[in-house]
Amino acid sequence: MNNDWVIPDWPAPAHVHAVTTTRSGGVSQPPYASLNLGDHVGDDPEVVARNRALLKQSLALPSEPSWLSQVHGCEVVMADSDSFPMEADASVSRTPGQVCAVLTADCLPLLLCDERGTQVAAIHAGWRGLCDGVIEATIKAMAMPGERLMAWLGPAIGADAFEVGDEVRQAFCEIDTDATQAFRPSGNKDRWMANIYQLARQRLMQCQLTKVYGGDFCTFHDAERFYSYRRDGQTGRMASLIWLDVE
Repeated sequence: MNNDWVIPDWPAPAHVHAVTTTRSGGVSQPPYASLNLGDHVGDDPEVVARNRALLKQSLALPSEPSWLSQVHGCEVVMADSDSFPMEADASVSRTPGQVCAVLTADCLPLLLCDERGTQVAAIHAGWRGLCDGVIEATIKAMAMPGERLMAWLGPAIGADAFEVGDEVRQAFCEIDTDATQAFRPSGNKDRWMANIYQLARQRLMQCQLTKVYGGDFCTFHDAERFYSYRRDGQTGRMASLIWLDVE
């Protein structure tokens, strides 16, 4: 496995495997250099296919990841479906060897598992999906109390780089008044700096999920390691993957 990739630091059971890729380890040319795993960003499809093959080989994945067609929504699907790619922003698996995956380049990748390691989930949480309840929908799909789950927050845009309009702040605060704590004035009129990690933690807490790890990255400021759509516009995508060992 590529030593530059991010391994979650969380107390997941040993048979739960998770990783987030970085820019390193692929064959894409600029502006996608080098391990672009997104097939919807303008990169050569054959090159993306090679990158995905390199990913599978490097991690010795037990199956092809269940790639989603992400739409910044709240749809959750089972990763063992035969209909991929499916239009959704989260997937759940209870099947050993079935790999859940999401693609990001500033949005928050959020991985879940239960304390016994009987199921896993991957969530793509842009601000729209986060606001509209993609975390809650995924936990509901897992059909397990939040206190029996743990979450890892992967590389996303940091709180000092994510400037949003007042409509974004209002959308969150209309649902939860505590969301005001995750916004601070940016210095520009009607603009705010948003802390997507804090917003995610608030939603997880409301689901009684208190075992939360990660959340100390910034895709925007670490240009050498991470893709960032907000920073670069045309760019690649990282993958966050989680799966259960094949029994």
